[in-house]
Amino acid sequence: MKIKNGFLNLEQTRQCHAHIIKTHFKFSYTNIINPLTRYNSLVTSYIKNNKPSSALNIYAFMRKNGSEVDNFTIPTILKACAQVLMTHLGKEIHGFAIKNGLDGDAYVSNALIQMYSECGSLVSARYLFDEMPNRDVVSWSTMIRGYHRGGLPEEALEVMREMRFMDIRPSEVAMISMVSLFADVADVDFGKAIHACVVRNCKDEKLGVAIATALIDMYSKCGNLAYAKQLFNRLNQNSVVSWTVMISGCIRCNEIKEGVRLFAEMIEENVFPSEITILSLIIECGFVGGLQLGKWLHAYILRNGFEFSLAMANALVDMYGKCREIRSARTLFDGMKSKDVMIWNAVISAYAQAHCIDKAFELFIHMKVSKVRPNEVTMVGLLSLCTEAGALEMGKWLHTYIEKQGLEVDVILKTALVDMYAKCGDVNGAYRLFSEAIYRDICMWNAMMAGYGMHGCGEEALIFFIDMERSGVKPNDITFIGLLNACSHAGLVTEGKSVFDKMVHGLGLVPKIEHYGCMVDLLGRAGLLDEAHEMIKSMPLRPNMIVWGAFLAASKLHKNSSMGEIAATQILEIEPQNYGYNVLMSNIYAVANRWNDVAGIRRVMKEIRVKKEPGFSSVEVNGLVHKFIRGGMVNWKS
Repeated sequence: MKIKNGFLNLEQTRQCHAHIIKTHFKFSYTNIINPLTRYNSLVTSYIKNNKPSSALNIYAFMRKNGSEVDNFTIPTILKACAQVLMTHLGKEIHGFAIKNGLDGDAYVSNALIQMYSECGSLVSARYLFDEMPNRDVVSWSTMIRGYHRGGLPEEALEVMREMRFMDIRPSEVAMISMVSLFADVADVDFGKAIHACVVRNCKDEKLGVAIATALIDMYSKCGNLAYAKQLFNRLNQNSVVSWTVMISGCIRCNEIKEGVRLFAEMIEENVFPSEITILSLIIECGFVGGLQLGKWLHAYILRNGFEFSLAMANALVDMYGKCREIRSARTLFDGMKSKDVMIWNAVISAYAQAHCIDKAFELFIHMKVSKVRPNEVTMVGLLSLCTEAGALEMGKWLHTYIEKQGLEVDVILKTALVDMYAKCGDVNGAYRLFSEAIYRDICMWNAMMAGYGMHGCGEEALIFFIDMERSGVKPNDITFIGLLNACSHAGLVTEGKSVFDKMVHGLGLVPKIEHYGCMVDLLGRAGLLDEAHEMIKSMPLRPNMIVWGAFLAASKLHKNSSMGEIAATQILEIEPQNYGYNVLMSNIYAVANRWNDVAGIRRVMKEIRVKKEPGFSSVEVNGLVHKFIRGGMVNWKS
């Protein structure tokens, strides 16, 4: 049997499996290759061919028949458990390893850490890591990678610090994991530190292509394109991967012309883009709203005979949706003969981003008619749309649909449901779902607190915060935005100040512009305009529209025209074309009987032909969201 790339393809694997079953190892060379080796080879081959269930069936057969299982079988079968997220079976294998004295093997222990990490059981992974008597470099890099992929960068950084303290020299794989971590954290100072660490630990003076490419990606994600270019220019031989990362970085940093120039240079050097290259660039265009480049890449795909795969179509539909080019997204979607759930999700998301709730739900109905089963991503997108529109009845209908269809409700979907109920006014329904959840991450706690805050339940939000801390969940910056908003809407000035102080001095979090905006709103609503103004002046960040807008609204509320003038002046400096706040300033002058100032503002607005956009309100009746504007009515049907 001819073996390609060092292992059997799927058909060859199945033939070997069938031969083993048929002969029961009763052939002439069994004394040369023992049954265990053949079983291990078969398990490995199934996993490499992305058939973990078949590998697990072989393991079950081995255990049932009392076949020998060694320190090679266990790590291999643990990979299969991780691929299908079968934590319970992984735990059973862990117990078997302990019982048979295999848990002392570093190879087995590292595989267990990786299995627990990939199945989301990072607490178990860390416990096993801490209990290992002899940790090798793979153990450390596996734990770092586990925290990184699990979205826990601070824990990953702590393991890195401990690794350095223990004087463990990281492998290239470990260093790539570390660099990728700092890329996601997007902190350029940390990035420079890890760059120095990489240079110190490299055996050769020149960085390898893989680690250099990871550093280029990190610097571009940190917004330091100059450093990324320096590293890229020093590479002796640029692979298609390094070109892809560099061009993607240019697009991400809004250096689109430079990205186009590099793309042309890549072609001139006879390095031709792969499907992954094109996909990466299209995805970046979606993030930065690079519609023209996205269209050019679409044309490049068609001109150069790329296979128009579903992945490519998904990326293009998503890009057009994020750039608000809904017609192109829908045309591309309609032209696809084969449609999977991902492309349906992409076009529904496109309508959602354009706030077309009617079209999104209409497409959802077509999706069901087309016999395409919606998944958790579909439901999260639609629930988010209901949350934004305040459409509680539609959200409840989706909740019922999820239960009837037996869709798996993971923590993300559960959080979307909690968020929808809370922000649409059914706080009790949100709390009921929250209480039922077995696992609650920080996002779910934040959704619940934000919901309380929206409806003026500031004291309840503060009690929830105390409960969260007791549960061992660490608050983040989003937590404090929700809490400060809750205090602002409930008029809890003293409590809001305490929350801000705890964030800064108790937990060491650096306040963002949104936190200052909440504090200005809190103080302004309470009539403490002088104190709010002092806070604005003492901010280490430049105040933006959020901060000055909150101050201007508070000035109007308390009929303080002098403070309103200060805010309006600053707003016009930041956004000279934003005349909406002129209307608010005109109202402030009117309340203060400063009619000459009112006339002055209106004269300027008339000269530049500014029209006040009419306000609107919306209400949901019998599953329909009706939008009312002055002089007419628009219905959103769903």
